[in-house]
Amino acid sequence: MNPNNEIVLVDNNDVEVWFWEKMDVHRKWILHRAISVLIFNSKWEMLLQQRALTKYHCWWLWTNATCTHPYPKEANLSAAHRRLKEEMWFDTELDEIFQFQYIAKFDNWLIENEFDHVFEWIYNGEISNTNPDEVNDYKWIDMNALLDDINKNPDKYTEWFKIILKKYMGNK
Repeated sequence: MNPNNEIVLVDNNDVEVWFWEKMDVHRKWILHRAISVLIFNSKWEMLLQQRALTKYHCWWLWTNATCTHPYPKEANLSAAHRRLKEEMWFDTELDEIFQFQYIAKFDNWLIENEFDHVFEWIYNGEISNTNPDEVNDYKWIDMNALLDDINKNPDKYTEWFKIILKKYMGNK
């Protein structure tokens, strides 16, 4: 539980420095910790979610399977599992594959200034439903088709997801 809706503030080396209320952090450009999860199936298709209209930014955009901010004193891996269950209503093993830092400004005056930890795994199980407060839609997409669509329609995808994919594909 996170009753004060606090997230973890970090320095440029991802060392925890404080906790602060999430919306204040996003209004003030404060560097904070984030989690992103990539899920593939055995056909090398990636699971994408379309963010719900009720999200505080990037609503209706397509992105990775799930993302979140760890709660104070919550381990990164635990946060990744928590959010996968909260948004996509399933869980699987996860491995951290890389980290990066980025800044993105949004139309509603909010800013992401994140030190993002990226996790991945292969999942071939069923997805029976998703959390409608978090996810408008989801799909599995072939990686080549995904990369082609991002090149043709970059405004349909979240900024962090486009950065993740460039880094991910550069490591393959």
